[in-house]
Amino acid sequence: MTELVLDCGAATDTGQVRDHNEDRYWIDPERGAFLVVDGVGGAAAGERAAELAVTAIREQIAEAAAAPTGDRVRVAIAAANNRIYAEAQEHAELTGMACVLTLALVEGEHVTVGHVGDSRLYLIGAGAIRKVTNDHSPVGESEDAGELSEEEAMIHPRRNEVFRDVGSCPRSAGEKDFVEVFQCAFPGEAAMLLCSDGLSDHLTSRRIRDIAERYEGNAAQTARHLVDAANQEGGRDNITAVFVAGPVFRGRSSTTRLRLGSAQGVTRIRARHGLWRGRLAFLSYGMLLGVLLWALLRIRG
Repeated sequence: MTELVLDCGAATDTGQVRDHNEDRYWIDPERGAFLVVDGVGGAAAGERAAELAVTAIREQIAEAAAAPTGDRVRVAIAAANNRIYAEAQEHAELTGMACVLTLALVEGEHVTVGHVGDSRLYLIGAGAIRKVTNDHSPVGESEDAGELSEEEAMIHPRRNEVFRDVGSCPRSAGEKDFVEVFQCAFPGEAAMLLCSDGLSDHLTSRRIRDIAERYEGNAAQTARHLVDAANQEGGRDNITAVFVAGPVFRGRSSTTRLRLGSAQGVTRIRARHGLWRGRLAFLSYGMLLGVLLWALLRIRG
């Protein structure tokens, strides 16, 4: 199996309207695990649901390392669901808490995705962007069916309604219509974005792609640029972005090729095209000057 060494980073923000942040994320480059969670339930309940989800999924992914990847994803999300539900039953003030989430496990040049709700995963590369998750919501279904444009869906009054969540009732790992699990290619020249709906409700896919293509070897900076852009568009909700760049993903204006030696360190090999262009230009100007001088001497002679 080909191992990819990934550059990854995350950013989160409360936004411009809310006074608390119910979003959480988890990144583990060594395991190739990336997670975005958006809490539901308001104030402490939503934050607690998101925290429980991160803890449960992190534990399960570590414990079940030898299991098939799709099974690991299902079991981890079901464990998060049942932990949230159990705690809500024990504490009346947490009644109704839940979350939506997107989990990605990268292995070689493939990613296995577990998804519930309206958080999203995008793949970006070669000047294109593709939303690979389906929103489990009435508005998301209409958008995916072509009944609503992306821009119409972003401002629809029912855009925050979901019909799948993690935590509102007991679930089993293999239960139908609970966790959407799939696998897709994740080549080294691509990048991946996991985000909460606080980002995708403000930025079109084209805008997301344009910001991602300004990547210059710092995934955390790209994630921050995405969050800042969503805030500039109103920031009506909490905003979270997890950005993961393959080892040879290059932004549109980038002059670097990445070779990542570890999760902490990034080694850049700068392109030398500019140096050679300068030398070639100097030689060209010299040859042209020589031809002109030779012609002038011939005329005078």
